[in-house]
Amino acid sequence: MKFVGAHVSASGGVFNAPINATKIGAKAFALFTKNQRQWEGKSLTQEEIDRFKAELEKAQILPKHVLPHDSYLINLGHPELEAREKSLNAFLDEVKRCEALGLDKLNFHPGSHLKQISEEACLELISASMNEVLRQTNGVTLVVENTAGQGSNMGYKMEHLGYLMEHSIDKERVGVCIDTCHLFTSGYDIRSEEAYRQTMEKFATIVGFKYLKGMHLNDSKPDLGTHVDRHDSIGKGKLGVEPFRFIMNDERMDEIPLILETIDDSIWAEEIALLYSLVQ
Repeated sequence: MKFVGAHVSASGGVFNAPINATKIGAKAFALFTKNQRQWEGKSLTQEEIDRFKAELEKAQILPKHVLPHDSYLINLGHPELEAREKSLNAFLDEVKRCEALGLDKLNFHPGSHLKQISEEACLELISASMNEVLRQTNGVTLVVENTAGQGSNMGYKMEHLGYLMEHSIDKERVGVCIDTCHLFTSGYDIRSEEAYRQTMEKFATIVGFKYLKGMHLNDSKPDLGTHVDRHDSIGKGKLGVEPFRFIMNDERMDEIPLILETIDDSIWAEEIALLYSLVQ
């Protein structure tokens, strides 16, 4: 069974996220547990935690179908030690916020080398940062997202994701989120049935579907292999509707959160209904 939703607002308190998810007919959702553009956020109160859990239950959405996203400021592969430690501490805080809310995943972008070190060295730093977080926390799976490869961002090759899975000290608590726009603009075609099959075979071989913990379902404004990260509404970009039909009928995507991050939140309810209509 498929669980589709969107990255909804948690403005006014994290407990508003499940309420906002319900309004658009979502069976899953993503949220920021703090302001994503600030290093520090106010600690969650017990009242906020209890209310979040109550609203989640009311929405009939299971914690495993929630995919929180960390702050955009965090760079676990930062070449400078002080900046990397600042990111590590912020990431630790985000994981602990998920623990407190009873959520079992945290989605994050791997990091950037900032053109100061090699990709290999950056991957080693990201892996070391992830392992340090795994040592200091419990119960939350670290879900690394593929990227478009814009700027100096890592994660645009499946080999990057495979490396991070392979070098984890706890392979039960790491995973991957595939963003369809990022996948396409980083050079992996999914527009035809054959292209989709080939790309997913690569993922199966290089990363492994056992690590797939969620997806971001986004159409793409830029074309194949442009390494530009610009989302579009489903069916309105360069991907079109067909790749989403393949995903919605692929049993390997059952039981994980499938999250819209498309550009027009006013049509999220329509997009969710469209995606479910593709199931054959």
